[in-house]
Amino acid sequence: MTSISLERRVPPFGGFNLTYLRIELMRKLRNRRGMLFTIAFPILMYVIVGARFVHTQLTATPLSQGGPSVAAYIMVSMAMYGAMMSATQTGAAVALERTQGWSRQLLLTPLNPLVNVVIKMIAGMLLGLIAVVATYVAAAISGVHLSLLQWLGTGVIAWLLAGAVFTTLGLMMGYMVPGENAAQITSFVIVILSFLGGLFYPLNQMPEFLQTIAKFTPVYGISAIARAPITGDAFDVGTLVNAIVWLAIFVAGTVFFFRRDTKRV
Repeated sequence: MTSISLERRVPPFGGFNLTYLRIELMRKLRNRRGMLFTIAFPILMYVIVGARFVHTQLTATPLSQGGPSVAAYIMVSMAMYGAMMSATQTGAAVALERTQGWSRQLLLTPLNPLVNVVIKMIAGMLLGLIAVVATYVAAAISGVHLSLLQWLGTGVIAWLLAGAVFTTLGLMMGYMVPGENAAQITSFVIVILSFLGGLFYPLNQMPEFLQTIAKFTPVYGISAIARAPITGDAFDVGTLVNAIVWLAIFVAGTVFFFRRDTKRV
């Protein structure tokens, strides 16, 4: 008599596959409101605020000698904001799926719950890459001139660091806050952190107590590192420590709330 095994076979890599990743990315691209805030808004803000400073030098090196402009500084800030917003929207998607019961459905499949989170993280970071590239293209069209190393250095750092840190923040919020409130609360948090961290407003023009607070925000460390290739600032270990500590905090928070959620469902 042939025995029938009821053991569920686990797919390779926990169920990770490019088809699922493509579906997640297409879902994000079809979200018009999400695209507006993650791609169109940074470009619009650069055009309104930054483009008029394309002929204003940022450092002691004149523009004629290859020095960066103030517009380039603002370009990095806006691109980073787009990467942050696209990353945190991953958490909003997770929260919505929890509300709709999709998380429970996934637990009935061989798909590893952690792989589902990883796929959403990658899709969010890919959307963030689109936001960074789009903002940089708009800046280049407006007349920003940088060396290839500066273009790549600022863009890759802004994308990778902002994507990693704020994707984990978005996921933590997604597992912590009810679905109908996650997107609004997360967006509000990002705007506040952007102002406090000096992304929208120069730190040296803030009151002294706000300048002190800014150095402890997750935006501060990432933005300082991302702008270093154009500002010429020396490497500051403190900014790297800032980014790593916040990444660790958000990862720990994500793991905690993820485990709590999977136990409940």
